[in-house]
Amino acid sequence: MSPHSSNPAPSVNFDTASFPELKNDLYLRTARGESTERAPVWCMRQAGRYLPEFRAIRVENEFFKVCRSPELATEVTVQPLRRYNGLLDAAIIFSDILVIPQAMGLEVQMIPGKGPHFPDPLRSPQDMARLTDKQDGFSVDKELDYVYKAITNTRHVLAGQVPLLGFVGAPWTLMAYMIEGGGSKTFALAKAWLFKHAAESHGLLTRIADVAAEFLIGQVRAGAQAVQVFESWAGELGPRDFAEFSLPYLARIASRVKSQHPDVPMTVFAKGAHYALEQLATETMYDVISLDWTIDPVSARQRIDSALEAKGQSGRSVVLQGNLDPTVLFGDEDTIRSRTKTMCQEFGAKGHIANLGHGMMPSHDPELLRVFLESVHESSKALRK
Repeated sequence: MSPHSSNPAPSVNFDTASFPELKNDLYLRTARGESTERAPVWCMRQAGRYLPEFRAIRVENEFFKVCRSPELATEVTVQPLRRYNGLLDAAIIFSDILVIPQAMGLEVQMIPGKGPHFPDPLRSPQDMARLTDKQDGFSVDKELDYVYKAITNTRHVLAGQVPLLGFVGAPWTLMAYMIEGGGSKTFALAKAWLFKHAAESHGLLTRIADVAAEFLIGQVRAGAQAVQVFESWAGELGPRDFAEFSLPYLARIASRVKSQHPDVPMTVFAKGAHYALEQLATETMYDVISLDWTIDPVSARQRIDSALEAKGQSGRSVVLQGNLDPTVLFGDEDTIRSRTKTMCQEFGAKGHIANLGHGMMPSHDPELLRVFLESVHESSKALRK
């Protein structure tokens, strides 16, 4: 199939009994704290609108139709692997964090040019009665089986080329969307809940966390080889509120998943929560902490190592992921190479999964992402000589 083909593979395979042997386990070895020959690299939103082959799929298919069709979800998941042959060390299943609110009974639309929209959001605690997760017969696995099928099928199509990652949105971020009805500049409605309706907020966060944990466990069962939790709106909370309304639920998810799948690497990305690195390292079970571009990697490593030592957890491995500013990819090739080299040097020769500090943007040039990927290979290898 050509690198720019938009035609999905003609057949699907939902067999979870056996998968092709993994050929490139660099991501998994690094996530487990092992020394490796170079840093693995992948990118958040590596399957997305910056790719013309993705846009070709979307011309004829509404966003959530792509998510709900295992065949289409597999195709867009593997598109970047096909384009950047041999440069990416992981694939991440094409889906969306808002499939959890959908599974819990809320309608979510993806409006072109605007983003997610909830026609009937939760505007008061009484609206929680509309959620379906406590109703008789509710099943996370039944509601989100289409994601499981996409994961299983993608594992077969990847043919062991790289590991496949699953993911969920974190409770505070999903709660914010469910109350605001979409994105927000102030998050005034969602944050008002925290201060007016604290008990109900904790109840909703617990429910979302339990659905998310069950969903991740199902994703692993379906074939995901590692998982990531996206707390995209962490930075909208101050340290005290993060400690109350985000951290416990991030910890709850990790604990539940690890109780079932202790060897599956887990990553947490709490964007903007630079103040919480120590708590994420010492009070949760995540193997990898993903950093946004506003955090200095040298300082992050020192802070985490000091916190682990202070808590008597020096034997615990915490790997860092990130963190090139995505807008660097709007620069010229020399700038991208230089900034990528500096990033790799700052993270050091062990315990680093290279990534952007957030996701790819629709206006990014795909060929400049190639420069970043090649630079990670070159710079991180040089560090380990």
